[in-house]
Amino acid sequence: MDVPLWLALIVVGALGIKLVRPPWWLVAVLLLGGYLLADSLLAPIIDQFAK
Repeated sequence: MDVPLWLALIVVGALGIKLVRPPWWLVAVLLLGGYLLADSLLAPIIDQFAK
């Protein structure tokens, strides 16, 4: 099952906001930063540490 990255980000953001209630700007910065890192040249390096 392949889930689009944008859908996974929306779900994670919604759950995080509902459960933890952080400021909206912090959620936006973390989601945007994660999205940008996933499409960057650093993605293979981050993938090795994530596994």
